[in-house]
Amino acid sequence: MKKFINKIDDVLVESLSGFSSAHSDLVSLNLEPNFLTRKQKAANKVALISGGGSGHEPLHAGYIGYGMLDAACPGHVFTSPTPDQILAAAIAVHADKGILFIVKNYAGDVMNFEMAAEMLPFANELPIESATVLTSDDCAVVNSTYTTGRRGVAGTVIVEKCVGSLAETGADLQACKALGDKVNSRTASMGVALTSCTVPAAGRPTFDISDTELEMGVGIHGEPGRRREAMREADAIVSDCVEAIITDLKTRAILTANTCEALLLINGFGATPLMELYLIYNTALKLFNQHGIQISRSLVGNYTTALDMAGASITLCLLDDEIKQHWDSPVHTAALRWGR
Repeated sequence: MKKFINKIDDVLVESLSGFSSAHSDLVSLNLEPNFLTRKQKAANKVALISGGGSGHEPLHAGYIGYGMLDAACPGHVFTSPTPDQILAAAIAVHADKGILFIVKNYAGDVMNFEMAAEMLPFANELPIESATVLTSDDCAVVNSTYTTGRRGVAGTVIVEKCVGSLAETGADLQACKALGDKVNSRTASMGVALTSCTVPAAGRPTFDISDTELEMGVGIHGEPGRRREAMREADAIVSDCVEAIITDLKTRAILTANTCEALLLINGFGATPLMELYLIYNTALKLFNQHGIQISRSLVGNYTTALDMAGASITLCLLDDEIKQHWDSPVHTAALRWGR
């Protein structure tokens, strides 16, 4: 294993310290317990908190700032944050209108955020109300060793952006949760890996895969996908991903019209060149158009990574006027910014 590491036990704190220093105008870092918050605490709004295992950067710390998150709780690599991290972050950013937790559907994340939510009403002089949006956009599998049900993957970014926009308007907690649930329900993702990732503490690839194979439907922690198959040309790989997404949205009765408008997110897993990601976008755009899906919003790059995995995911979110409005609204974070 060759990585830019000093001591494995220090990787997280050193990385968080570097991130907070590089973006000191946007975020503040708290250690013991570890969490990051906006540099300038927001007032009189629903506070959005997300988090999960590290290794998916820029998710979630990269999305702290105006128009997105108020705080992020990073666990160790591919390890859930603890309830005390989440609770401390919630108390720090509470802005008098409650806390909305945005949680990817992995067993440890769900359990620990639930525990923090149960403790929150008793952790302050005045009770703090909370609600949770559970992201579950991965259509590759229904169940896995990490989840009960669908996994939350790159679609989480879209949820965080849209709900973050609504929260900035002063909307109440239930309205923010309702929008988050709607965006999640209208989103589907499919990922494919060409190589494994290597968790620093393990020191070896999470799974073995040859140069002539790919893993279709892989998860963002290197979880097994739908199937292992022979490497093929990009068009064939993208076609399978697009068909899986369309089938999923139709099966759930989300995609019903002959034509519709959508956001297309092509997400790299950390070791895939942008040249290849744009090639994937080019093919996916044509295929979705053939199905009557008009791509009117797009995002291409590394937004929900898996350490050093070579691979990518395709995410489609079906738009309506409300989602489009909140996607387009100004955002200013380390990893996502426009309109401000």
